[in-house]
Amino acid sequence: MGVGLMVEIRPFEVDDIPAVAALEAANQPQPWTEGILEDELAAENRSYLIAEDEGAFGLAGVIGFAGVMVVGEEAHVTNLLVAEEDRRRGVGKVLMLGLVDAALEMGARHLTLEVRSKNEAARSFYAHFGLAPIGVRKGYYGDDDALIMWVHDIDSETYAQGLEAIR
Repeated sequence: MGVGLMVEIRPFEVDDIPAVAALEAANQPQPWTEGILEDELAAENRSYLIAEDEGAFGLAGVIGFAGVMVVGEEAHVTNLLVAEEDRRRGVGKVLMLGLVDAALEMGARHLTLEVRSKNEAARSFYAHFGLAPIGVRKGYYGDDDALIMWVHDIDSETYAQGLEAIR
């Protein structure tokens, strides 16, 4: 699946770990390390995706990644990151759609995540996917609280119609 003409969304592979770790280090105050990424890829009930910019001359570069963990009927978005210079191009939207699709394939009925309470853009983004705030984890990010967001019944026809509108 692709975004525009130059971005490809594909499964995250072990060979992508150094590029994703560098993306994390450049864009996150508390980045995931190569070890954490390796552990996440090896864990069961997870799906991770990469957004890769193929560039004007076919030179590939990782510009985003996202992951979801499914336990029972609940899917938890573990991470969704797009390089700052590539935001607002639809990359995050396609990654999120891929995560929801993966969660549904793994039997999830509900979706949750934590987002920085001060990150209005991310909160608005997730609200488009039906996620609503239900609580706060104080100090979750060290320098910020986490807003816990949920959406129920992602396996319903109503939610599927909402996803189609987003697509």
